[in-house]
Amino acid sequence: MTSAAVPDHPWLLPGVLADATERARRTARDWLVDGLCFLIALGWVLLATGDAATPDPEFSTPLPQRWMILADALLGLVCCALLWVRRRWPLGLAVATLPLTAFSMASAIPLLIIHFTVVVHRRTAVALGVTAAGLSTNFAFSHLRPDPHLSYWETTAWGVVLSLSVLAWGMFVRSRRQLVVSLRERAERAEAEQQLRVTQARHLERTRIAREMHDVLAHRISLLSLHAGALEFRPDAPPEEIAKAAGVIRGSAHAALQDLREVIGVLRAETAAEQAPERPQPTLGDLPALIEESRAAGVRVGVRDVVTAAERVPAAVGRSVYRIVQEGLTNARKHAAGAAVAVDVAGSPGDGLTVEIRNRWPVGGVVDAEIPGAGTGLVGIAERVSLAGGRLEYGRDDSGDFRLAAWLPWPA
Repeated sequence: MTSAAVPDHPWLLPGVLADATERARRTARDWLVDGLCFLIALGWVLLATGDAATPDPEFSTPLPQRWMILADALLGLVCCALLWVRRRWPLGLAVATLPLTAFSMASAIPLLIIHFTVVVHRRTAVALGVTAAGLSTNFAFSHLRPDPHLSYWETTAWGVVLSLSVLAWGMFVRSRRQLVVSLRERAERAEAEQQLRVTQARHLERTRIAREMHDVLAHRISLLSLHAGALEFRPDAPPEEIAKAAGVIRGSAHAALQDLREVIGVLRAETAAEQAPERPQPTLGDLPALIEESRAAGVRVGVRDVVTAAERVPAAVGRSVYRIVQEGLTNARKHAAGAAVAVDVAGSPGDGLTVEIRNRWPVGGVVDAEIPGAGTGLVGIAERVSLAGGRLEYGRDDSGDFRLAAWLPWPA
């Protein structure tokens, strides 16, 4: 899984977007916005207080007592100070300062900023409730602090328009932030899923290569063991035969080491660019060479090949037939040394391809393989046939022979 993407300039984003945690730290942008809001609110407090101190105020009717002007200014300054903590407790501050909206002129702008913060940071139902409460106190404000130039209803209408404008603006900002967060989460999820698909594809590819190498190495090592056993039991053989057997052993060992080096390189590689080019995979046309290799090792192999239009066999199907025959010959050398093996391949387009490997069961019914095996060869073959959409059967038949048979689809 990949980590969340880090923006190039997080200080330009709001804290809720730059930090996805529940208590996001305030960014440089947040400090700048809060400072600007504080200065605007402080300027309004000074302007409203200076206007109220004049004999003929412009914003509201004169207050009867001097101390009321000072009290209103003090409330405005307190609301300005609360702007620095409004991001942490927006709803609590809105509820606590709600009574001030009924009579305080100096607190009007700070309270509108707090109202905007509630709309942005809380769900819509809470924002509508706070707005409705503010509209109800608007009627009281227009009565207690009437405008000297407008009627009661005009003042009330302007208050409603201002509150609804703040609500609409705040909802727009909130929806935009939610969209950005949703797109970011979707992008991170897509990136994580892509990384997971790459990991799964790499794992499947390595598993496929390991299965191929199991088939190849088991075949080569069984040939090597067979020739080594011949040298062990025939130390008095002619020098020509000994040299021939030693050459086959050397060639098989070299090929096995080469295959092992390739599979280790693939398993160690982290990316496709680091992998060496894969050698051409065997097809149905390589089956005669496989049979001759086993015959050269002394295995009696009889072949019956009645495949129609063999050149049209799909590469994947031909490769599966090759691996099935290879596994059958390898198992015969391991578990039924000296027994004759019969290989039967038949099929045509539309009817499918049938392959069968049969050998006699060891004398006495005891299978004693001198060559150890992992026990996963037939499991891998079964999986290969299943993925190709075919059928596989193996085990002793009614005549007592061991039979490995498979049918693979071959579209017309």
